[in-house]
Amino acid sequence: MAIVIYADERSGNCLKVKWTAERLGLAYDWVEVDFVAGQARTPEFRRLNPAAQVPTVLLEDGRSLAQSNAIILHLARASELMPQDPYWQAKVLEWLFWEQSSHEPYLGMRLYHRLYRRTPERRIPPELKLEGEAALARMESWLSGSAFLVDGRLSLADIALLPYTRWAPRAGFALERFPHVRAWVARTEAELGLVAD
Repeated sequence: MAIVIYADERSGNCLKVKWTAERLGLAYDWVEVDFVAGQARTPEFRRLNPAAQVPTVLLEDGRSLAQSNAIILHLARASELMPQDPYWQAKVLEWLFWEQSSHEPYLGMRLYHRLYRRTPERRIPPELKLEGEAALARMESWLSGSAFLVDGRLSLADIALLPYTRWAPRAGFALERFPHVRAWVARTEAELGLVAD
């Protein structure tokens, strides 16, 4: 029996679940949920996830799980995507918490404004650009000394941070200013077998 991933293919949070499952060779069924159109707010979907958010995964035992980073941690708990060393495990968690608090809220929201709401640039909150630039700068600094985010090898941290980083140009960020980030995007895409965005 396969897990079921309820997700919107336009969401980086959903893609990280897909890429984790594929990297681990897990069978899954993908059920497209148009979040922008409100399909996650139906009574049927709320029975799976009362918070009405995607991604949501229905596990093989019939239980559901939400929040992208919780899902990928569950799927990869005993895999090569989670280091064995407790310190490096904690470093993966550090990046996952940071991704949701200091990265995705800025890069992801600018992408949402520009691509889906068609918000004119002058009306997009300027702090999204400033904080997004700061997030990319932090990654640039870290990646200047490491091929990947944790222990020099691919981990859940890389998968979690890849979607909105690779889409940063669509959100109005110039990745040319962050050569180590650009190189990391290419390496991570290659590791995951993705076509370059």
